[in-house]
Amino acid sequence: MAKPNRKHRAAKLAARQGGAEFWAILNGGADRPPTAQEIGNALVEVALQTVRLGNSGAVFARTFGAQLAGEEQLAAEIAHGAGLAGQRVIAAVFENGWLPADVWEAARRRVDEFATGLLLDSMAAYIEPFARESVDETWLAQLEDIGARTWWSREEPHFEQWATRQMLTREEALTTVVEALALLVGLPKMERIRALPGKARPRTETPHHIDEKALSRVRGLLAKAESTSFPEEAEALSAKAQELMTKYALDRVLVEADAAAPDLPGARRIWLDTPYVDAKALLIDVVATANRCRAIFASDWGFVTIVGDDADLDAVELLSTSLLVQATRAMIASGNKESRSEEARSRAFRKAFLVSYATRIGERLAAATAATIAESAAPERLLPVLASHEIAVNAAFEALFPRSRSRGIAIRSAEGWDAGRAAADRARLDSRRPIDK
Repeated sequence: MAKPNRKHRAAKLAARQGGAEFWAILNGGADRPPTAQEIGNALVEVALQTVRLGNSGAVFARTFGAQLAGEEQLAAEIAHGAGLAGQRVIAAVFENGWLPADVWEAARRRVDEFATGLLLDSMAAYIEPFARESVDETWLAQLEDIGARTWWSREEPHFEQWATRQMLTREEALTTVVEALALLVGLPKMERIRALPGKARPRTETPHHIDEKALSRVRGLLAKAESTSFPEEAEALSAKAQELMTKYALDRVLVEADAAAPDLPGARRIWLDTPYVDAKALLIDVVATANRCRAIFASDWGFVTIVGDDADLDAVELLSTSLLVQATRAMIASGNKESRSEEARSRAFRKAFLVSYATRIGERLAAATAATIAESAAPERLLPVLASHEIAVNAAFEALFPRSRSRGIAIRSAEGWDAGRAAADRARLDSRRPIDK
């Protein structure tokens, strides 16, 4: 018990010292009440101190929130300052390459639902001044998906309305502000994969995503694959979905080869949930490769960035999401069989299973894609176009990630490896004939 107590005492001392620094920053030696802007700046400094304290940061945030809540004579300035601090930091985070969905994913992993909701509101307030046509479509779609919207009245500070809506005390609300700001100031710089609001190019044409008819058929196949309890049927349905997406993509690249300005490669991020995130990232990587994209895994945060044309990115996201569900179900089913050893329920077995499964699925996806290309109407015309496409995707990837490097995944269960490969081998990925016979 001694160590935790010492840490808490240290955090409380830091809070008191931080409080002194806070008021020094606010007043700057002047004999006057601080302005809302000064309070906002000071809150950012407090958030930085919270990050520096590491595991004791939560104690610091609570202690400081209690101190600040006692300054009732500054209630209006604090409410306004909290909003200013949020907008200042969220703008810096977006400048550093984070997208709305990325902030939301980080928040739901690191802070509670109150801080997450506060960050959603901060993002909604940030985007409000920009003309819709000047905002990248990815931004708009992500903000809608995560539920970031301006629900509050402009007549009063957002802070007070938000605290009332969440039924938080003033101390709880101010602690949450510090925790939310601390998350934001601790986020690392990332590659900017989409234009910032106000800088997006005007959309004169419909983006080349998978058309709705093809998308509906693919979704239907994958939904059946996820619902069936038979691994062979699931893999065959997934293979058919990959075949349809490949055929559509090949037709599209031939059409765009004749266009004056073909689509430039884009990028997006797919966040993964624990456990076995490195094995899951490998599955996304093999799906990306089979669909003419490149992928890179950020292990510290648990997401994969994919680079490729927008339609191919749609295909990767759709298929990999479904295969993750299927792979996890196959892994659990394999471990639950009565004939399996105790090892089959271990973490080592399950990680080895997923890595082996992804590796074999990658081999089969690559073979199925090659077969689809060979049987296309004009393979001699298609191959140079695909080669040019690969060069463009590689150039875009290297521009975003000039210092990328490959690394392996440690496997500690031969039984898990064999079981994963067997699960991936049970069915054809080319739904018309086996590719390994």
